[in-house]
Amino acid sequence: MPKQFWINLPVKDINKSKEFYSKVGLLVNEQHGISGQAQLIIGDNNATVMLFPESTFKSFTNHEIVDTKQATEVLLSVDADSKEEVDEIAKNAVEAGGTIYGEPSESQGWMYGCGFTDLDGHRWNVLYMDMSKMPKG
Repeated sequence: MPKQFWINLPVKDINKSKEFYSKVGLLVNEQHGISGQAQLIIGDNNATVMLFPESTFKSFTNHEIVDTKQATEVLLSVDADSKEEVDEIAKNAVEAGGTIYGEPSESQGWMYGCGFTDLDGHRWNVLYMDMSKMPKG
């Protein structure tokens, strides 16, 4: 049984992407040590997102990369501890050069979230869930 799970994303510029994700508030692992790629560490379980130059990513997949202006292949979702944290991440994403595609707002009476794209158009969803208000049943 696998013990770890990580996501690989193609990026146009590793250094700009590292700067973007640092400003958003994600941990960029500078100790990873492999030139030309970057590792993001997310959450208590240390989920990993690996960033690779597009040419390297293509060599892994033997396939074309999705044009993120035309289509979405994956939605990357992370949780937040509060509505205020959702708002802060949205603000940080815009200040770092990202774009909001879903303004921070409430959903279904117990969730609050937003959506943003990174520098390469990958879509991220940030969600605070108030479990005390979650419908039972």
